[in-house]
Amino acid sequence: MDLQKDMIVLDKHVATKNEAIELAGKLLVDSGCVEPEYIDSMIARNNDVSTYMGNFIAIPHGTDDGKKYIKKTGISIVQIPMGVDFSSDDDANSEVVTVVFGIAGLNGEHLNILSQIALFCSDVRNVAKLADAQSKDEIINLLKEVGE
Repeated sequence: MDLQKDMIVLDKHVATKNEAIELAGKLLVDSGCVEPEYIDSMIARNNDVSTYMGNFIAIPHGTDDGKKYIKKTGISIVQIPMGVDFSSDDDANSEVVTVVFGIAGLNGEHLNILSQIALFCSDVRNVAKLADAQSKDEIINLLKEVGE
């Protein structure tokens, strides 16, 4: 998993899940991975099927239709220590997210990235380390073993 420091934002406070997704998407846009329209497809996917994965993480990525806006594979990370609610309006359960992984994958590469992140984050202690990380280097070091 190739992580870039300029694709990681630490200690953000966001009010809504859409704001969190937009921030993750903007990092992908700013790094040249996707066109700005990809952000809309990330929000559309989350509205259709929640990108909340459990254990305080969400992995927003675009719809099939949004694939045309991907220029290169990339991963963005937004750390939200105070959490943001990713539950749907009709869901009685709270789905608090402290780490958002924005993903854009060319040629199905996002499936491999998704599975690597899901495996790492299946241990809630790993998610806690990501949420508590004090530097971008710390996040990169925690995740660099993923997929190796």
